[in-house]
Amino acid sequence: MILTTGPNVDGRPVVEYCGLVNGEAILGADIFKDFFAGIRDVVGGRSGAYEHSLRQARNTAIKEMMQAAQELGADAIIAVDNRLRIVGDQQRRQHADGSCQRYSGASGIRRSWPRHLVPKLNSQI
Repeated sequence: MILTTGPNVDGRPVVEYCGLVNGEAILGADIFKDFFAGIRDVVGGRSGAYEHSLRQARNTAIKEMMQAAQELGADAIIAVDNRLRIVGDQQRRQHADGSCQRYSGASGIRRSWPRHLVPKLNSQI
């Protein structure tokens, strides 16, 4: 599955436009993470627990988007957008979307996303 934030995949002729796909993950409130993150806001530093949760949510959203594209028979997702929104008082919503397409001769992964940030989908990418 090719992922790119760009508008196309260079050198690949489009065979079919498969439609829009998205994925999302909702992070619930965690009183302990909120408490320790508040302390770090005062004294400085990074909140490793929050960063880990956000990374997991981002990977989940991208993985769901990739699964939806595979179900449509797509080889690539272009114009990938990844957003974090606050929902309600304490919930965070991670959302990824893009346009999926089928290309002739598509294989590999476009390096517009760092490889370690692209979740594995059924051990295949």
